[in-house]
Amino acid sequence: MKVLITGFDPFGGAAINPAYEAVKRLPDTIEGAEIHKLEIPTVFKKDEEVLAKAIEEQQPDIVICVGQAGGRSDISIEKVAINLMEARIPDNEQQQPLNQVIHEDGETAYFATIPVKAMVSNVKKAGIPSSVSYTAGTFVCNDIMYRLLYLADKQKKNIKGGFIHVPYLPEQVLDLPVGTPSLSVETIAKGLEAAVAAAVTTDEDQHVAMGTIM
Repeated sequence: MKVLITGFDPFGGAAINPAYEAVKRLPDTIEGAEIHKLEIPTVFKKDEEVLAKAIEEQQPDIVICVGQAGGRSDISIEKVAINLMEARIPDNEQQQPLNQVIHEDGETAYFATIPVKAMVSNVKKAGIPSSVSYTAGTFVCNDIMYRLLYLADKQKKNIKGGFIHVPYLPEQVLDLPVGTPSLSVETIAKGLEAAVAAAVTTDEDQHVAMGTIM
């Protein structure tokens, strides 16, 4: 089994992004699966181009993208991505789309196909705070999650995909308001490893009948 895990480059004037810093620290194998790591540009549309090329070259079974969610206090496993670009700040190529769809022929939203709840549970078992999130925002984090799931859907690829948000690093909150949450890069990497382990070893997430997705 192959797992492709990506992390964004720094954005918004920051010198570091905890997403890729933690991804870089992951082992090369987790639960017997090969782990391939990739840095993704924080740029609308270009993120998909880089990801699509890597998927074509590596043919992974699972793709998990990772991004920073400054202000969150835990490792958040995202459940849904929406077909909307609404950028509060410009991306790294100074694009700032407002009220634009990501793909005209895409669904209004796509649900993650990785086992979200099992991943949250395994991160907690590792002693690290984690939760299911139902909003990936409308910036490039949501963008890459949506584009990943769109790609898998439209090209009929047998890929499990999803997204994980991680908090600030301690060095990022030095000049922010007191109490702004953060986790060390080592803790984030440990949490990501636990999440990937669950994704590799769990067949599918729990679903409830009558169309309600838990």
